[in-house]
Amino acid sequence: MQHRRRMFIPSLVSILLFVSTAAVAQTSNFGERFLSLPPPAGMPLVPVMEGWVANTDGTTSFSFGFINRNDQALDIPVGPNNYIEPEKYNGMQPTHFPAGRGTGVFAVTVPEAEADEDVWWYVTTGGSETLKVPGRAGAAAYELDFILPRPQGSMQPLLGFADAGPLKVGLSAQTSDHQGMVKAGSNVELVVNVNDPSERDTSDPRFAEALSVGVVYNKFQGPGDVIFSRHETTPAPVNPYEPDDFRFQFYREPGANSVEVKGGNGSAPVYATFSAPGEYILHVKANNFQAPDSSNGDQCCWTNIYQNITVTP
Repeated sequence: MQHRRRMFIPSLVSILLFVSTAAVAQTSNFGERFLSLPPPAGMPLVPVMEGWVANTDGTTSFSFGFINRNDQALDIPVGPNNYIEPEKYNGMQPTHFPAGRGTGVFAVTVPEAEADEDVWWYVTTGGSETLKVPGRAGAAAYELDFILPRPQGSMQPLLGFADAGPLKVGLSAQTSDHQGMVKAGSNVELVVNVNDPSERDTSDPRFAEALSVGVVYNKFQGPGDVIFSRHETTPAPVNPYEPDDFRFQFYREPGANSVEVKGGNGSAPVYATFSAPGEYILHVKANNFQAPDSSNGDQCCWTNIYQNITVTP
């Protein structure tokens, strides 16, 4: 016991020093803006390690996200300002970062033999200092139990490409190449299909009707802008509150890159326009966030898929 106690004291001191240092850094960078509106630009992008998952095949997945406290998106190409170590995992990270919090945007999966090794993501924004975060397994507080149902039965939606492509589930469920020619400046129809495997108690009034699944498209990598527009089969949502309801003024219409799949099963089409030719990757995230036991904050329940698209002049 004495030996264990001696080991614990230095560890505790190290933790306190780490927290103090992090607090000082956070205060110097963000403290003066914590309660103010986000600026148009100038704030550094913060990489985030969401947690780790012990997969049934013995591999381990590290889930990463980010915080962009600017009022506009940032683009940081893969390179000296945006890289992952070990180098063999570099290139899996996003280069486009919409404003706000991006939770569980991508994952790095390592073989069983490397489960105890750290995977570091480094990001440098403009002239700011380099920020880094480790993908690290072992701490129970950071373990994500994605493969288990939530308390009210929510699970990760299954997600696939096109109207009838194979459905898969996971932090990085699948990557596919887009079929067909895509020209810069022209609209292209993109479609994914969704199936919600959640089993909820239908005697509970909250689940008397099947909940909808949300689908969000975003640029992940690419040389130009990607502009999304609504498909004619998915009209813009209407404010659900009456004008005399105080919630009416706080309602914000979801972006054109968001699609609600009624009942949790079906397709989610959008249109996308690419501003410049080149190689792009799109990220599609299906979520169960209408359920009370699922949200970004709960670290459940969503599935990510990615689509490679070659855009010609």
